[in-house]
Amino acid sequence: MNVRLATGTDRNLDRMLKQASSLLGATGLRVARFIDENRQIVLASSAAALGERIGTSDATVLRTIQSLGFPSLAELKSAILRAGAGSTPADDMRRTLVDVEKTTGKAIDSILQTHAESMAVLRSERCRAQIAAAVRLLDGASRIAVFGIGPSAALATYMSMLLTRSGRRSRSINATGSMLADQLLDLQAGDALLILAYGRLYREVKAVLSEAKALALPSVLITEADDTPLARLADVCVAIPRGRPGQIALHGATLVGLEAFVLALAAARPDAALASLDHLNRLRRATEAQLAPAQSARGRVGRKKGTQAWSRTSKEARFRKSR
Repeated sequence: MNVRLATGTDRNLDRMLKQASSLLGATGLRVARFIDENRQIVLASSAAALGERIGTSDATVLRTIQSLGFPSLAELKSAILRAGAGSTPADDMRRTLVDVEKTTGKAIDSILQTHAESMAVLRSERCRAQIAAAVRLLDGASRIAVFGIGPSAALATYMSMLLTRSGRRSRSINATGSMLADQLLDLQAGDALLILAYGRLYREVKAVLSEAKALALPSVLITEADDTPLARLADVCVAIPRGRPGQIALHGATLVGLEAFVLALAAARPDAALASLDHLNRLRRATEAQLAPAQSARGRVGRKKGTQAWSRTSKEARFRKSR
């Protein structure tokens, strides 16, 4: 039985998934229930991977998705993304608090469970293959530019610092609006782009991808699903869940994925990575050596002033006593 679900809004998507479940057979019910309860995993999985998780065939997964009103798995993923596309951070927090019943204990359990689900995606063969492909692409670059805005800007800056420490030339791109043009002006042949972007194709990420294409620069995209219009614009896409769709964005799995990138790139060129870290240690020792004399000098000045103050106070005391 075909249920008109693909055109639903955010609330319709939730409600009709549950309504459709009662119209399916036992296996279809299992598939629909898994889709409803594990949307972030659905976004990052193929039909075969979903079938393996649920305990059925990929053909059954696709038939169930079509029964729910979607022509394909890609259309289902797009609907999941659209369901959360119009949400504000406040909306996401409200839904999350309702889900955990506003209690601290359940909030902690919910966050840990969400991260556990995201880590399961990272450990999957599909995600590991995507990361390996991304590392191969980035390894050939003379410099890696990491793009991220909003909350992802901090991750981009952190990733760029780790890459530099590991012997890779890197820079972060984190400006918005017209200021982004100044950062894009610095891109050049030999660069590769690592892009953190989610949801719709907003103007900044569109500008970054367009400039990469104009300069023939390879690009790696980290996002929540690998078969969206946004994902198709990058050379390599790595799908890492960012929490549960429609709830607050969680960046723990993304951070783990980025650190895996850094370690894999260091393993590809271990001599350069170790030489860079040794140089970093030498620079730290040099900085500490320069600070020590300055601190000692300040200490001597302080002691000298203290001695003068004591002497002056003593003279005043003796004068008062003589009176």
